[in-house]
Amino acid sequence: MHDTKPFFLRDPWVYDQNKKRNLRQDARLGFDTRALHAGFHPLKNVEQFRAFVPPIVQSMTYPYPSFEKFPDYIYGRSKTPTVSVLEERLAALEGGESAVTAGSGSQALFNLIFTIARPGDNIVTTLNTFGEGYKQAATIFPERCGVEFRFVKEFSEPKAWDRAIDQKTRLVWVETPSNPCLQVTDIAAVAEVAHAHNVPLLVDNTTATAALQKPMELGADIVLLSLTKFLAGNASVLGGAIVGPEDLVEDIRWNTTEFVGAILQPFEAWLMLQYLETLSLRMERHSANAQKVAEFLAAHPKVKHVNYSGLPAHPHYELACRQMKAHGGLLSFVVPGGMQGAATVMNSLELIVHAVTFGTSRTICMHPRTITHEHMTQEERDEAGIDDGLIRLSVGLENPEDIIADLDQALARL
Repeated sequence: MHDTKPFFLRDPWVYDQNKKRNLRQDARLGFDTRALHAGFHPLKNVEQFRAFVPPIVQSMTYPYPSFEKFPDYIYGRSKTPTVSVLEERLAALEGGESAVTAGSGSQALFNLIFTIARPGDNIVTTLNTFGEGYKQAATIFPERCGVEFRFVKEFSEPKAWDRAIDQKTRLVWVETPSNPCLQVTDIAAVAEVAHAHNVPLLVDNTTATAALQKPMELGADIVLLSLTKFLAGNASVLGGAIVGPEDLVEDIRWNTTEFVGAILQPFEAWLMLQYLETLSLRMERHSANAQKVAEFLAAHPKVKHVNYSGLPAHPHYELACRQMKAHGGLLSFVVPGGMQGAATVMNSLELIVHAVTFGTSRTICMHPRTITHEHMTQEERDEAGIDDGLIRLSVGLENPEDIIADLDQALARL
């Protein structure tokens, strides 16, 4: 029997026992099986949906059974049936209690911080974050909400994290591997430090995905995801999610998302469910291709430096090998000549596309200095390793020989 009190007078996360039971059952399944079945099974959900594929419930409001009975779904700003299936699947893949989606990864991060932090609080992170996350940390939250962000420079040193945390710290936030320089942070070590202060650890798992890295098994409490990237895999969907403890997730849902209203729509959720079915296979191919491309670039005389944790020369190679199943499909490299050198190479590419995202089935490139990280100061870019000649490369699913051939002919123009 569902609680009949209005949602603002009750704890909304205590009433959905079916979801809890489903998560416990899904946890016993293998990763690839969860990617296909978590949150929806044609036989288990036959009373709700008589369908082989989760249907798109394109409704933004839902009728009450009676004046006294509180419905499972009320209004589209809080949750909808198709989105709920996706959220259960994401939670199952990451190993979390629950998940709440958002209109983008940036929105998901905003919703989390807006929910847990108040004026005078602080959040501890590094400069090794995606560009929009940096913008929120550097200006939006400090200037408009009074929330301080502390950037740890020696992120490989646990004591540096310890020194940055105090009684007003509400969250420790790590992105690993980081975008665009593929820095790898020791999740277990940072989790130990954060938990010693009773502070939760957030890990942005967008670059690796749960197919390659399990932050919660290493001590993370919360996972941030941009569904837009490898999880979708083809540049057709914008979306984000927070996976974490159920009370936190439902606090975000009912006290932030419900009122901010930047939600994932049913059709986009349905598309995501289809794409997740092949996540493991795609990440294997992305990783294999990126490894070959990284090795080619590392040996090329016109490439100054390559950032990819699958290379033994990477400073965190051994950590990445312990922490990840494979090294993913994102890398970056520096060419001589600064911004002009990068422009020459990128304008000479014939197969690889210049576009702003990553994790797509097609190989794409982007220039962080002028696009995603232009808001940083020069000092911050130097610290984060964002050289004027840095090119971010998201390695797709093409034949690797064709990707390499295109890079080779473009580098020859330098």
